[in-house]
Amino acid sequence: MSECTVLGLKEQIGNGGATLIDVREFPEYSAGRVPGARLIPLGEIEKRHGEIDHSHTVYVICRTGKRGGEAQKRLRSLGFQNVVNVTGGTEAWKAAGLGIEKDRNAVWDLERQVRFTAGLLVLTGVLLAVFVNWYFIALSGFVGAGLVFAAATNTCAMGMLLARMPWNRNNAACPVDTANAGINS
Repeated sequence: MSECTVLGLKEQIGNGGATLIDVREFPEYSAGRVPGARLIPLGEIEKRHGEIDHSHTVYVICRTGKRGGEAQKRLRSLGFQNVVNVTGGTEAWKAAGLGIEKDRNAVWDLERQVRFTAGLLVLTGVLLAVFVNWYFIALSGFVGAGLVFAAATNTCAMGMLLARMPWNRNNAACPVDTANAGINS
């Protein structure tokens, strides 16, 4: 499998030799991405691969490199010859002090949405148990068990559900905050 560093990607972008596909979900993409990256979430690769030019080298990037590696495998199975995974992903890009581009009205990233929702459900369960009926404590227990399961299996059902919510969909073009392009944030 072919890989490159973020500095190698920056060089390719500078030379005009990069087709860069960001395989994260819309909330992550809108909150901060490599300038010029095009969003095709990992779950949509099979149905949207026709939007990518087969004749160019395709660079895939995600948050840390794991989904990028999976996207690389999927694209190769779809007939792409030159697919390069960017090691370290957007986190490495930001750590290298390279600029990002973001949408002005970006939604919270999924991880933050999951923490908020889980916390709200636990708090609601506790308050309902105290003021309405103690059986509502089961809601807090259910959320706690779900978080333990999510950590043990490295999956997140709540995150997958939240990703499908209307505010996490790229239904319209969002204005880009060009003032932050070139500034690490």
